[in-house]
Amino acid sequence: MSPSKKAHKDRFRFFKKYWKLLLVWVIIIVFVEMGILLGWDKKVIGLVVALFGIITSAFTGMVAIIGLVPLVGPLVAKVLTIPIIWILNALGYFVSIIAIKKGFKKEVLDYRVLTVSLLTGVVIGYVLGKLI
Repeated sequence: MSPSKKAHKDRFRFFKKYWKLLLVWVIIIVFVEMGILLGWDKKVIGLVVALFGIITSAFTGMVAIIGLVPLVGPLVAKVLTIPIIWILNALGYFVSIIAIKKGFKKEVLDYRVLTVSLLTGVVIGYVLGKLI
């Protein structure tokens, strides 16, 4: 069998196996775009996406698909499931809510950028550490 036919067969198998998950993510993306275009409240959009994603296991499925990427995927999936990452991110959101209520909007933006940079660095460092 030629390499191109094998790749085509592999792609077909992937879509056959994960078509429900991909459909759920298409629904989520369309809902978010529609909500933004119609001017719905962002909190409502976020709540609906979170509930829909949890009920349908969309987030778990996305981590599973990330884990399918050769060599790097399993490492990234492992880092995304480390509880300390979730705790740091949740703590950042709670601190942001309090700071915004006190009027520190610019500082919160700087803090959130720093937090995302830190978490991204942790993921990249973990992956590189496992590869080297």
